[in-house]
Amino acid sequence: MAMGLHASSRRGRSRRRAPMAEINVTPFVDVMLVLLIIFMVTAPLMASAVPVELPESRANPMEQDPNQITISIDRAGFIYLDDVAVEAGGLPAALDAVAASGGATPPAVTLRADTGLDYGRVMAVMGELNRAGFNSIALVTNSSSEAP
Repeated sequence: MAMGLHASSRRGRSRRRAPMAEINVTPFVDVMLVLLIIFMVTAPLMASAVPVELPESRANPMEQDPNQITISIDRAGFIYLDDVAVEAGGLPAALDAVAASGGATPPAVTLRADTGLDYGRVMAVMGELNRAGFNSIALVTNSSSEAP
């Protein structure tokens, strides 16, 4: 019906189309939703709840593995497994539980250690990781612009 009215008004005279005064926001909403999803997925990978002052290094960044576990050691020497505190002497049992639930290949490990820690404390944790079968260990650092 609307088509018939519009066609009859065209017959008598030539009429130019009026410009559209609407903005199509659908592409904008699509882009914003994709960005929201990207930020929701990457934000947990970038932030950690354990406050650790990381050492500085000029090493190139590594790719993130979604199946990795994070071991953090704070300034006081407390150990955290994926932001959950591990009681004193409980690291071997916690690592054995992770290794048992991990499947055929153990997940990659990222180790975050505070700069104020004793080197021996960090090496003791790395030794426990090796004993539990975690041989792929990445040390997390902050980026630095100057050479040591």
